[in-house]
Amino acid sequence: MKLGFIGLGNMASAMIGGILGKQAASAENIIGKARTKDTEHRIKERFNIEIADSNAQAAARSDILFLAVKPIFFPEVIAEIRDALRPGTMIVSIAAGRTLDYLKNAFGREDCKFIRCMPNTPALVLEGCTGVCADEHVTDEELKQVLALLGAFGRADVVPERLMDVVVGVSGSAPAYVFLFLEAMADEAVAEGMPRKQAYEFAAQAVLGSARMLLETGKHPGELKDMVCSPGGTTIRAVKVLEEKGLRAAVMDAMEACIEKSRTM
Repeated sequence: MKLGFIGLGNMASAMIGGILGKQAASAENIIGKARTKDTEHRIKERFNIEIADSNAQAAARSDILFLAVKPIFFPEVIAEIRDALRPGTMIVSIAAGRTLDYLKNAFGREDCKFIRCMPNTPALVLEGCTGVCADEHVTDEELKQVLALLGAFGRADVVPERLMDVVVGVSGSAPAYVFLFLEAMADEAVAEGMPRKQAYEFAAQAVLGSARMLLETGKHPGELKDMVCSPGGTTIRAVKVLEEKGLRAAVMDAMEACIEKSRTM
């Protein structure tokens, strides 16, 4: 099985690194193509994968082809590769706002299969979260195969396509919300005298541990919050201020804007 990557940026390199690290595929079975020679050289040095001469060559050699370019480049790339694809090729898009119908119409290939997914940047540290949906021609076994590849760099779950824009809001774009929150926590720690590097480490570890508690205990986040809020204590005072400042509503409004933007791309 040959895996192809058109686009070798941060997300593609995270995916390739995870796939190789989990031995889901070997380097000799991965081929890629980037827009710049510098990127190709860097990826070749790092992973020792094959670099194609053209997008069309990468497409022609692939059994599963990952489209890892920005959505604005899709028309250009698809025009280059649509006629080079072999029948039965699985095309996996990681672009926001590009539906399965868009992919089918743009490629005009009824003999190819299409999968849409939305990973996020923590894939760079093998802690990604990826929503996945597939067209009706993808078999259960083929979907399982792609999920195994995507699961090499984090968690990958199937969702209905109608929820893919929600995936963008709740996980695809969510690292930015979390980083903003972490930065604010660290800023106040610095204001109170803690060195910045240590402040970032304390804040990040607190978020990491909290997320792991939620996933591993299966408890409701409200229950976990209550476990920290002792009567008359420090935490409940902080929670009161966050509620007064509208933290929940701000997060929900931000996600709503993100999801709506994804729907209209």
